[in-house]
Amino acid sequence: MCGGGAGLAVVSGVAVGGAAGWVAALSMVVAVGTALVTVGWWPRTRARLGVVAAVVAVVSGVATVLTGGAGEDSPVGVLMLVEFAAVTALVFVVARFAPAPQGVPLVLLLSVAGSTVILRVGAYESFLEAFGQCAFMGLGAIGATLVGGYLRALDARRLNSVRAARRSQRLELARDLHDFVAHDVSGIVVLAQAAQLVGAQQPERLMPLLRQIEEAGQQALRSMDRTVHMLGDGDAGGGEAEDRPRTYGLEDITDVVERFRSSGRAEVRLELELTAEAIARVPREVASTAHRMVVEALTNVRRHARTAASVRVRVALERPGNALAVSVVNGAEALSSGSGGHVDEDGRRGGTGLLGLTERIEALGGTLSAGPDARGGWRTAAVLPLADVGSTPR
Repeated sequence: MCGGGAGLAVVSGVAVGGAAGWVAALSMVVAVGTALVTVGWWPRTRARLGVVAAVVAVVSGVATVLTGGAGEDSPVGVLMLVEFAAVTALVFVVARFAPAPQGVPLVLLLSVAGSTVILRVGAYESFLEAFGQCAFMGLGAIGATLVGGYLRALDARRLNSVRAARRSQRLELARDLHDFVAHDVSGIVVLAQAAQLVGAQQPERLMPLLRQIEEAGQQALRSMDRTVHMLGDGDAGGGEAEDRPRTYGLEDITDVVERFRSSGRAEVRLELELTAEAIARVPREVASTAHRMVVEALTNVRRHARTAASVRVRVALERPGNALAVSVVNGAEALSSGSGGHVDEDGRRGGTGLLGLTERIEALGGTLSAGPDARGGWRTAAVLPLADVGSTPR
């Protein structure tokens, strides 16, 4: 369309040049052709947009000065309307795509050049009438600026949304690494500390501990693989089901507790007070958050209360069944027995896991509490609402 318009501008300039004056025809052809080529070849002309727009504005303004007062019957009037449309289109392009420091003065310059083309026919008797005509013609440039600016704002909003989504994904991946990999790595550290103790005095117990370390390391690698899979743009239609990142749920809590039990000496009790039908009806996000909460709580037990004699994990529906209650309670720590120290004895600070978990639970409308237990241990508990149970099945 822009190429056809530029061609017609050349033909029109040649056709009316003799009657309207070659200065008017040539300036119109240059302004219209340059504007339409810029609009039609976008974004190829993006780097030269400012120069092209300035040239069009200057040519249009000079033509207005040189051909002013040609008369209402002059062919200049037709050329004026064609040039006005081309300059208005260029105003839209500049407002839509040009950088703000460059675009603002260009829009003003083009708007002035486009709105004053009506002065070429000299259809005014006073300065006030001329000003009114130019102001009316300027409505086209204002409309083009508003439409271009609105689309520009939509682009900026979309880019901000993409950046926010990417940041949220990075934080989610970081939490995955913290929650799952840290849990398995802390188990490896505990088993390695135990192996150092029993290796010299009870060599027969060393091989089972090494096998447990191997299993914990493989589990950590699987967790890392899952996180790496999430970094890619997974093809919804390709790949085997087992190659896709999976979402953990309530049924995976049993495996987490078993691995925790096998890597320590505490008495671990799991109370999963839900039927298979009830588990299937828990929303996916709630189930995943409950699993993540158990992983984080057990990791903290392993880090900060490794000599606790008992750990109790409970998952149940709160009456009348509109919320899921999850709690992890460990008993008081036994006196130090020279077992190798705590996992975090090198002074590293924790706490980021609970902060991220609190944000996730509160986003679901739930609550998380963590603090000393009445029996001298520590209790971490969460209540997750099930308002949408049945609308988003697990």
